[in-house]
Amino acid sequence: MAPQPRNAFVSPRFGQPATFMLLPHVPAVADLDVALLGVPFDGGTSYRTGARFGPRAIREQSSLIRPWHPVLKVHPFERLRVADCGDVDVVPISIERTYEAITARLDAVVGAGVTPLCVGGDHSISLAILRSVARRHGPVGVVHFDAHPDTWDEYFGSKFFHGTPFRRAVEESLIDPRRMIQVGIRGPLYGSDDFEFQDRHGMEVVRIEPIKESGTDAVIRRFERLRGGPVYISFDIDAVDPAYAPATGTPEVGGLTSYEALALVRGLAGLSIVGADVVEVSPPYDGPGQITSLLAANLLFELVCLLALAR
Repeated sequence: MAPQPRNAFVSPRFGQPATFMLLPHVPAVADLDVALLGVPFDGGTSYRTGARFGPRAIREQSSLIRPWHPVLKVHPFERLRVADCGDVDVVPISIERTYEAITARLDAVVGAGVTPLCVGGDHSISLAILRSVARRHGPVGVVHFDAHPDTWDEYFGSKFFHGTPFRRAVEESLIDPRRMIQVGIRGPLYGSDDFEFQDRHGMEVVRIEPIKESGTDAVIRRFERLRGGPVYISFDIDAVDPAYAPATGTPEVGGLTSYEALALVRGLAGLSIVGADVVEVSPPYDGPGQITSLLAANLLFELVCLLALAR
């Protein structure tokens, strides 16, 4: 099926497989501006599995999303050619082979000049995506929404799991840590030195407390310093409080509300976004109405709208 015209929004058709936001399914990316890709892998989780089902659930919950954004004042599908490019063929029993599959697929996307928006899957997939993004753009800035820093060194003797991707990304020079901001960090830690890596490399950490005390605008002003260079956005759904997003592998209480999450993502407008992911939705743990998948679907739409504003 050919990509949709820039001025068209695809209506649902009974019996068709779900796609992100009811967009066409287009395996080839050459004629696109933005490629939406599922990465159904949860072999990097350390507690609750199930994120491999995230792309499927988010596709289903995105079916009600309408194409006009009344706050950002944009109809992204009039400005951009966007399609659901299917899922990466992951290898559930091997994180290393899954990384190879992700980078092979993403190299083709990024190499064609198309911006990837990936839906996980657990957070370990971000490392493989960043390998492809950095191959084209060099070390990128990062805005990382999460409850956890994801800069630990290893777990169960492995250097690769969902708590290590950004440490590995710094070590591999995929990101510029001085242009990285972590937002929503909270919860118990293993020790007082858990943020020594951030301190050593100049990464900025915005804990949840100042967000609750001073509001989202104070955080959005911090994003301004990332202007002028390529930026990657990574949104772990556990940045949001489990009251609003219970379906995740390692929930932490006291997080963002769904409204705060939307406001913070909208605050990224004006940055040069070269890729993004929404990860860690684990549908088996979702509440009535699939509220976590619904929120993730709307965050994905917000990211598409940000890319449209940049055109």
